[in-house]
Amino acid sequence: MKKSQHSYMFKTAYILFLLVLVSCKSTTKKHHITSDEKQPNVLIILTDQLRAQSTSYAGDPNVNTPHLDNLEAISVNFKNAVSGMPVCTPFKASLITGQRPLTNGVFMNDVQLDTNAVSMAKIYNKAGYDTGFIGKWHIDGHGRESFIPPGNRRQGFQFWMANECTHNYNSSIYYDNNDPTPKTWNGYDTFEQTDAAIDYINSKKNVNNPFLLMLSWGTPHNPYDSAPKKYRDMFNPDDMELRPNVPENIATKVRKDIAGYYAHIVALDDMVGELIQDLKSNNQLDNTIIVFTSDHGDLLGSQGAYRKQQPFDESVRVPMLVHIPKYLGIKPGKREAILNSEDILPTLLSLCQINIPEPIEGINYKPYMEGKDDTVGKETIITCVQPFGEWNKPKRQGREYRGLVTEKYTYVKDLNGPWLLFNNEEDPHQMNNLVNKTDYAVLQSDLDSRLTQRLKANGDQFLPGTHYLDKWGIKVDHLGTVPYKKH
Repeated sequence: MKKSQHSYMFKTAYILFLLVLVSCKSTTKKHHITSDEKQPNVLIILTDQLRAQSTSYAGDPNVNTPHLDNLEAISVNFKNAVSGMPVCTPFKASLITGQRPLTNGVFMNDVQLDTNAVSMAKIYNKAGYDTGFIGKWHIDGHGRESFIPPGNRRQGFQFWMANECTHNYNSSIYYDNNDPTPKTWNGYDTFEQTDAAIDYINSKKNVNNPFLLMLSWGTPHNPYDSAPKKYRDMFNPDDMELRPNVPENIATKVRKDIAGYYAHIVALDDMVGELIQDLKSNNQLDNTIIVFTSDHGDLLGSQGAYRKQQPFDESVRVPMLVHIPKYLGIKPGKREAILNSEDILPTLLSLCQINIPEPIEGINYKPYMEGKDDTVGKETIITCVQPFGEWNKPKRQGREYRGLVTEKYTYVKDLNGPWLLFNNEEDPHQMNNLVNKTDYAVLQSDLDSRLTQRLKANGDQFLPGTHYLDKWGIKVDHLGTVPYKKH
């Protein structure tokens, strides 16, 4: 070999070595799960109609929730979390797809989520997880007590003990995996479903694959007087302290209803305690992400109204506790960021080191929780596309709206223009509507502009609900509600 050739080859090799060295140094350091750390399990505990204000860790004077308090102490608490469309089916669809309702087309109860959706369980299945669903489904749209066969109507969930929807908590039916014969939970279904979840978790303790389990309770959704007697006896309606925004003319009814509501809450709090204890006993707690949340809240007399859909805090704000294994390096504690429904899935995927598919629209809050990104969670959108049911247009003056929720303000407009403006720091019960007041004109203009920009970015033209019903082929009755049947 000639000397010039040898010199050229040496220089080339040296340059390549330097490039590799520089490349290695510039690579961002990531946490990799070691051989001693399994990929984390995921347990999602979903309640129905539990407002963020109604736990003792949130300061409610009427109720004691020690197990939720303990969970909150070891979790990230998104204390400003909202349900972007505070209704059962739309929330569930956003949770499972990571998409906003006008993207996945689910903006009313009792409609079907596209069976070809890129959904939570399908993604986790592909990543090697075992997946299971127990409890209330409510995104199938074929009848509230109909059998949902294995396949895409189950959105990828493998293990199955579920029904579409019922609020008969003491005699509710379910379907077990592949069996089309309806079965009945033996007693209060929140207890029975929790036992089934514990059995599922126990079955996975010596299995190599991690699991994703969604436990979807129907409580504390009304009927409020249907918790077991043991729990109902804990609450005397006369002793209930009402929120200041409950009108006096309905106070007697609200005290009775809220006593039953708290009975359900204490019952589910006990079930949270059983789940945590089982995870501890099986040495699974330190390797399990737990999400505790609700699909929406319940006004329960606040603003003179009941249930959900409306843009007030008792309807929109939801509990959002995320217990994260210590080895992921995220400290527990309260967070100010306003996490929305579609943000849950991408955040979970990131925590589990699973790639986030393109159709997902939500924000990944893992960098925020790590203290690496403080730009997210400053504001979010709340929406009502088509008011229906308990807030229908003809009888209840329901209205389409779009709203902007920030760390300090709630601003909402309907099809006629600005509707609500609250300073939530100075007026936490939203009793002083500042909309169109001269002193707040500059603030209102700024919030309106920000809301308009976000709607434009989301492709939301904010048209009457009938436009979206026609677009998605949704049929409604004279009250604007999707008719549903049991079977």
